[in-house]
Amino acid sequence: MYGENVCPNSQQPVRLPAIGTLLTDTSRGDRVGEFRGVAGLYWSLRPVGGGREWEVEPRHVRPALLMEQLRARTARLNARSRGEVL
Repeated sequence: MYGENVCPNSQQPVRLPAIGTLLTDTSRGDRVGEFRGVAGLYWSLRPVGGGREWEVEPRHVRPALLMEQLRARTARLNARSRGEVL
């Protein structure tokens, strides 16, 4: 019978973004971070201005909207202009 050997819970593999791609973590209040790689079942993200990485399940990640990208980059530039260590 057609489809008899197909697993009903099969999911298509998630395509990995390029390193440095800005993504939004919806499980942490739409926090924006740069994609750094894969750690087991999780993706590693890092704040745009640098800092401590965090891990998130891929299902909670989406591409950052243009406005979110702009906000994150502007915050980094403002911090740098204030002389903060990035």
